[in-house]
Amino acid sequence: MSDGEDHVDLIQSQWRRERPDVDVSPQGVIGRLHRLALALTEELVEVYRDFGLSEGEFDLLCALRRSGEPFECQPSELARLTMVTTGGTTKRIDRLEASGFVVRSTANSPDARAKRIRLTDRGRHLIDEAFTAHMANEVRLAAMLSVHDRETLEPILKTWLACL
Repeated sequence: MSDGEDHVDLIQSQWRRERPDVDVSPQGVIGRLHRLALALTEELVEVYRDFGLSEGEFDLLCALRRSGEPFECQPSELARLTMVTTGGTTKRIDRLEASGFVVRSTANSPDARAKRIRLTDRGRHLIDEAFTAHMANEVRLAAMLSVHDRETLEPILKTWLACL
């Protein structure tokens, strides 16, 4: 690859050579977005790991924290907020409960899905620290683009995401 070219340029060049009948121009955007998403995820999860959390656990604790006092939700609501199946949410809740970061309410119901999940003081302290570090990391990552580029990119991504 020459200066200024990246891996996606190489892939597109190879496909243009091998399949000139197929328009590979979308790879320029989608391929780079895919690679960027993977790279950003790695940068983000490194901070979560510093706090002993997985990406999913961080997301669930954030959902509880931003729900406001008393920092509790039903498992089905957490599943909706974190865009994870109820089964996946239950596994995350189990791990976070075992670590003392959340508790299931003591409602008199044998169905765990009917109970509310509450952030403990320990969980609130952890997520407040982790979220502060997370946002500092996002500021660092976003600063790789100019303010103008970020302001241009955000509505484009919002529109595209809404279409999907």
